[in-house]
Amino acid sequence: MRVLLLGSGGREHVLAWKIAQSPLLTKLFVAPGNTGISDLAECVPLSLSNLDGLVEFALKESIDLTVVGPEAPLVEGVWDRFHAAGLKVFGPSRDAAELEGSKAFSKDMMHKYSIPTAHYEVFSNVNEAKHYAVEAEMPVVIKADGLAAGKGVVICKSSQEAVETLGRMMSEGAFGDAGKKVIIEEMLEGEELSVLALTDGDSVIPLASSQDHKRVYDYDRGPNTGGMGAYSPCPQISREKLQEIVDLSVKPMIRGMAAEGKPYRGLLYAGIMLTEKGPYVLEYNCRFGDPEAQAVIPRLKSDLIPVMLEIAEGKLKTKTLEWHDKASVAVVLASGGYPGAFEKGRLITGLEALKGAADVHVFHAGTELNAQGKVVTAGGRVLAVVGLGDTLREAQDKAYQAVSKIQFEGMHYRRDIGRRALEVLK
Repeated sequence: MRVLLLGSGGREHVLAWKIAQSPLLTKLFVAPGNTGISDLAECVPLSLSNLDGLVEFALKESIDLTVVGPEAPLVEGVWDRFHAAGLKVFGPSRDAAELEGSKAFSKDMMHKYSIPTAHYEVFSNVNEAKHYAVEAEMPVVIKADGLAAGKGVVICKSSQEAVETLGRMMSEGAFGDAGKKVIIEEMLEGEELSVLALTDGDSVIPLASSQDHKRVYDYDRGPNTGGMGAYSPCPQISREKLQEIVDLSVKPMIRGMAAEGKPYRGLLYAGIMLTEKGPYVLEYNCRFGDPEAQAVIPRLKSDLIPVMLEIAEGKLKTKTLEWHDKASVAVVLASGGYPGAFEKGRLITGLEALKGAADVHVFHAGTELNAQGKVVTAGGRVLAVVGLGDTLREAQDKAYQAVSKIQFEGMHYRRDIGRRALEVLK
């Protein structure tokens, strides 16, 4: 099979790594790809916003299956354009991707289909939003309605902080058009869990459990990021409990989207908060999580291509997936200043020392080659270093041992990825 993968981040690197292992694969293209992906596939310098160019390329190269990595092209309707050209695509349609493209739509769907979620209000008028925030019981969570690269969620502990956040989002355009409409919701307490599930719009296959670490600093301090690390599986969640959460959070939404005439096919990600009252849905995403994908996919024993093709064709025949027994820990190495402003072009050293290392993978996210052919930083999240082990502790040790061999100016990372799970195991 000839496969086209869209994207350029760490999620796409691990997807390319997995797809490249399939005996069904004859040729893998990635648009636009990155430095690490170029070792596995032919990278094509096409912008993801150039939907006409992508369709033209897929037709010219007789692509059998296109896999969409990031959310933006899905929300823009890449599935619809490819489908209209008779091409098979793994990922949801534009209407279905609204689950991530609009948090207001997503929350309204949860409310309509009785899916447990935090109480919320939606605002398009900044003064009305500020008035509500002043009267609301603190803390609250303020979310930009549109896509904000995982950074459009702010926890506000005081009315003053909430009013300032609303001003930045709605008046000053901190997140562009994404912040013109906002959601203000009660803050839920508990453990977060990422639930990823494959679906053809009817049948559902959950992936292994994982937990993302959103805050930039250790012990969940600092602002939200796109994700600073993840681990899999979550020892606090049994397979039976995971299935219960899928039945509560994923299946009702799949049924609801079908009832709305927006069948959801692809990978549905549910961000879950395990509260004292039970699991509540924080959000839905319409693609593999990043960095959850880097933690989960290396544990997957089954071939991904057949199940993705079945979903693209509209009928999921696969019933279960096989998994390796090993645990995994993924640590994100970020540029200095991330998730705020950061500099690019910092030389990265130590990558060669990790090539071929047992149970260690390095997935590129924000890297490029400089004029001298050296790997340098080119983004906020630069690399994801993954360790695998027979236990979560062993996986964590391997990940951080590998991290210690990599250096670039300004590099920072969390040193506690997996800490809470290890405390549970104790």
